Amino acid sequence: MSQPGTTDSTRRVAIITGAAEGIGRGIALRLAKDGLDLGLFDLPRAETRLQELAETLRKEYGTKVTTVYGDVSKEDDVKRLVETVVQEHGSLYAMIANAGVAINRVLHETPTEELDRLLNINVKGTFFSYKYAAIQLIKQGTGGRILGAASIASKKGIALHSAYCATKFAVRGLTQSAAMDYGKYGITVNAYAPGAIETPLLHGLDEYHTKLNGQPPGTWSNSFSNILGRNGQPEDVAKLVSFLVSDDAAFITGQSYLVDGGTCFD
Repeated sequence: MSQPGTTDSTRRVAIITGAAEGIGRGIALRLAKDGLDLGLFDLPRAETRLQELAETLRKEYGTKVTTVYGDVSKEDDVKRLVETVVQEHGSLYAMIANAGVAINRVLHETPTEELDRLLNINVKGTFFSYKYAAIQLIKQGTGGRILGAASIASKKGIALHSAYCATKFAVRGLTQSAAMDYGKYGITVNAYAPGAIETPLLHGLDEYHTKLNGQPPGTWSNSFSNILGRNGQPEDVAKLVSFLVSDDAAFITGQSYLVDGGTCFD
């Protein structure tokens, strides 16, 4: 949501990790439409997609966009991300710790290196994003917003998702504890918890199940039942993020909100 009365020199700035595709891209499009300037972060291999997104935002919304490349699981990269965006824009208002990965494996068939990858990206990446955003926001002294990417898998265990669920339960714990740590600074900390959203991540998991079970493509990704009878789109999640970074959400903190069409009741 836009901030009435702001000028170009006072436009709020949000960082979005994992911004090149999927939910991250949807969030970037929505926050640009809302009038925020953006720092977009993704892996170097996503440079073409991220630059195309940045150009779209500049042309359609007049957004000031800074693109930064690195790995959220590396603390120095996240520190550099926040420093670069603040240097370019002058301040920070919101951190959207969106980057994440998933695998489908029964627990005893999950390779240790895959467990480490999930922990490094989903847990450490979120921790580092929260950490350096909080340091900057506390320094500024004007409050702000921190958001993390939880999941429906942060609300209940799911078969073949033991490692992934563990990392998303961890995001909920980080979010609740950080909300308690930073409330006195006027910083709210919340998370969004998507269900089945039509993204490259979901399609990659579907491909795995297609090969595993010999089923037609789309069988697994379309197997999730919810009240609304469809999978979500990135913009469905982006609408919630738009609200949580707005002034209208100033009295909400420590929460992880489902965006799942009614698959899971909390």
